[in-house]
Amino acid sequence: RYIMLTVDNKILLSWSDVDELVDKLCTRIKDEFLPINSVHGLKRGGYIPAVMVSHQLNLPYSDTITPTTLVIDDICDSGVTLKDGIGVYTAVLHQKPETSCFTPNVWAELHLGNEWIIYPWEKQDSKPIQDYLK
Repeated sequence: RYIMLTVDNKILLSWSDVDELVDKLCTRIKDEFLPINSVHGLKRGGYIPAVMVSHQLNLPYSDTITPTTLVIDDICDSGVTLKDGIGVYTAVLHQKPETSCFTPNVWAELHLGNEWIIYPWEKQDSKPIQDYLK
């Protein structure tokens, strides 16, 4: 399913993997009937999935987060980024329940492994540490 698992304990995702994840996420968003009317992507990893969700669900992308804005990130790994955010409704492509202190409202997939997931908009040699911890 995923393109490659490297020796450095990294999963490299392709754009088709992301398309599949966004499809799953949009289906779950519709199933949850979240009262949302716009989407917002968290800096940096959430921008691209948020725009993709915005197009697929025909919702506007917003730079302003309101009580009916769905805040999107690529992954909820430690959970700190979303936990400290201001969004009421949250969504991610990957939820890592074993390492996260936060549970988003909806996610495309649970990831129970300890591998570092690298999305196609990231460098393949990214370090397995969150940007805010650098």
